[in-house]
Amino acid sequence: MTTDNLRNIPVLGKLWERIEAMPPPVTEDSWLLRILVQLLVIVGIVATDVAAEEALNLWAVPVSIVGATWSWYRRRDRNVAAKFCIAIGMLVALFAFFTRLVGELNDTRLVLAQLLINIQVLHSFDLPRRKDLGYSIVIGLILLSVAATISQTLTFGPFLLAFLALALPTLVLDYRSRLGLSKAENIPAAAEAREKKNNWSLFTATLSPKYLSWLLSIAVGLGLTIFAFLPRLPGYQLRTFPVSAPIEYQGEFDERSIVNPGYVRGGNEEGTGGGRGRNPETGPGEVDSTFYYGFNQRINQNLRGELKPQVVMRVRSQAAGFWRVLGFDKYTGQGWEISRNDDAFKVNRPRWSYQFYLNPYPNAPRFQEVIQSYTILAQLPNLIPALNKPKELYFPTQEVAIDAEGGLRSPVELADGLTYTVISNVPFRDRSLLGKTGTNYPKNIRKFYLDVPPKIAKKVREKTEEILLARTRVSQSDRAIDSPYEKALYLAQYLKQNPNYKIVKALPYLEESEDLVESFLFGYQKTQDGKKVTGGYPDHFSTVLTIMLRSIGIPARMAGGFDTGEFNPFTGLYIVKNTDAFLMTEVYFPNNGWFGFNPIPGYPLIPASVEDNQTFSALESFWKWIAGWLPTPLRSGFDSVISFVIGWISLILGWFLGQFAKGWVGLFTGLISAIGFGLIGWLIWQGWRKWRYRRWLGKLPPVEGVYQEMLKDLASRGFAKQKAQTPLEYAEAMRRDRATDEAEVIEEVSQAYVRWKYGGEAGNLSQLRQLVENLRRSHLKKLKKRWF
Repeated sequence: MTTDNLRNIPVLGKLWERIEAMPPPVTEDSWLLRILVQLLVIVGIVATDVAAEEALNLWAVPVSIVGATWSWYRRRDRNVAAKFCIAIGMLVALFAFFTRLVGELNDTRLVLAQLLINIQVLHSFDLPRRKDLGYSIVIGLILLSVAATISQTLTFGPFLLAFLALALPTLVLDYRSRLGLSKAENIPAAAEAREKKNNWSLFTATLSPKYLSWLLSIAVGLGLTIFAFLPRLPGYQLRTFPVSAPIEYQGEFDERSIVNPGYVRGGNEEGTGGGRGRNPETGPGEVDSTFYYGFNQRINQNLRGELKPQVVMRVRSQAAGFWRVLGFDKYTGQGWEISRNDDAFKVNRPRWSYQFYLNPYPNAPRFQEVIQSYTILAQLPNLIPALNKPKELYFPTQEVAIDAEGGLRSPVELADGLTYTVISNVPFRDRSLLGKTGTNYPKNIRKFYLDVPPKIAKKVREKTEEILLARTRVSQSDRAIDSPYEKALYLAQYLKQNPNYKIVKALPYLEESEDLVESFLFGYQKTQDGKKVTGGYPDHFSTVLTIMLRSIGIPARMAGGFDTGEFNPFTGLYIVKNTDAFLMTEVYFPNNGWFGFNPIPGYPLIPASVEDNQTFSALESFWKWIAGWLPTPLRSGFDSVISFVIGWISLILGWFLGQFAKGWVGLFTGLISAIGFGLIGWLIWQGWRKWRYRRWLGKLPPVEGVYQEMLKDLASRGFAKQKAQTPLEYAEAMRRDRATDEAEVIEEVSQAYVRWKYGGEAGNLSQLRQLVENLRRSHLKKLKKRWF
């Protein structure tokens, strides 16, 4: 159909005449501005595809370039026919948008982004005016914003920097065009070559590479600063959370079934992990190298081997924590099982919502709502990780299940790309409150969480009581530990720090008649070079602690899950690997619920959880991330400086501003006085700290006092002992960082401290004090040589 035929249509003919009668648009002749705008759009399109990890819209890049080129050459024409085609194309794009929207109501971000991309492609064929270019800039910015909300990795960072680097000169050129500065006055129409050169000269005069680099650096630095100090207020303002598209599954959902591909069933000896006897549910065998053995209805701790590191999920959470997967109540002698697996029950959600209501009534007196969003990156069993006490779940299946130990189950395995959200009422851990809970346990708790195999019950109970009694003797206190919380805390610390119980890599298999806890505490039947082996794999520590607590009447169970993982301060996500999975002891406290204790060496004794104030958690995490890259002495120095500055900055500013109001005399007086009082205050502070420290040392047992004095001296040099390190682990680390003579002194004092703490051996106190004093003097001599 020709344009003449279109004119003969009554409605289109009149509309055509009105468009032709309109005055011609004021065109934008800056080709440099058009190129920069087109690059902004391209960055937005590519960033969206990269963030979504799908190449759905890359076709739009060449098509939009063709449209922008055509629009440049036809910018002075009316292009009435093209406008009609663009209008029809936009209606088609709108219809496609609503069609796709119906099927993806769970997450409309990508649907909206695709609509904008389609509109931009059509819009690129009609860009005569500066205003039209402005619309394209806004579309590019919106696409980049969508990519920012979707992206879970740092691959988004380069696109953000590229967009910012392009946006700065684009905005300057756009502003100059609005002011009319891009058009020179009194230039003959024939001087077209001169006019083309004018655009480039205006650009170089306004934004030289040096000036642009400085401006970009300032913008990035200011953005990172605002990002770091931006408060993270509790709770989401919107209650629409990330969830994958609905998952349809075949057959009936068996809520009792746990599907872990790493476990052998029915005599199958082969699988993803390879190796003979991969994860058998009973008897000796090897662990699967991909799937953690602890996620199953019945777990076998008579397995040997290790996992190959693999990232399994990313978590966005308002608080760090233990991503709990499941719990166990019955000890089998060489592992654990869920005895009440048949008590698992289904929970359904309405078809118009992804929300499951699980347990809205927490039993702790004080708790905090924490929202977590999980993205699965590698296949996992049909067990749903979540923080403790989940109350709401947003999940793509029609039903889920909850077992007797509080674990969540899915009808299908968690596949790569799955996204879901959990809201948990995480209880606060108040040590003083938990220490007063008493031992009035409910009948149901006593029935399932105090069971100990009869053949080891007496032996383990006597060992546990001996440990607690020895602690009373060592601390020289007449008051025994009577609180279940303090008993659990001390026993966990004992297993973590006792040198007799180490993580053993070359661990012999258990015989059929052997018990794991008994072998761990008293030695395996098989020996290595004629020596009894005590200790075990990391998860064995938690098993031993659980049975020790049960033997003295404290309800305990095992919980499996993932450690917090590595926090990325730029994306705000926790990167969790399969090697972060482990088992932990949970202890029950009346009217408060279950709380975790981790006796595994190298891990914090108390798992990460909610704190009173996490408003500036991003700044804290950002500083921890930076400090992790700094040398230990430099990090220690920064910590001291920051602590000092924050304490005095408000007082100094207030006093200084008051003196400034009194004129120049008051200003100089204030400055001199501030310097003097600051020095005096610092000296008083240091003196008070030394007095307080000496007083604290005087209250400690002699051997512990000598050991703490050595730690204090080493910490002042920048070699502070980490909380998760045992004394012997710290001494081994110092051997790598210090001279041989100093390392030998540190190891000797540490050995003496360990022998005293766990064996009651006092040692030669005068010799230990002399060693610590010589260690301090040798450091001072080195400093004098360096200075003079």
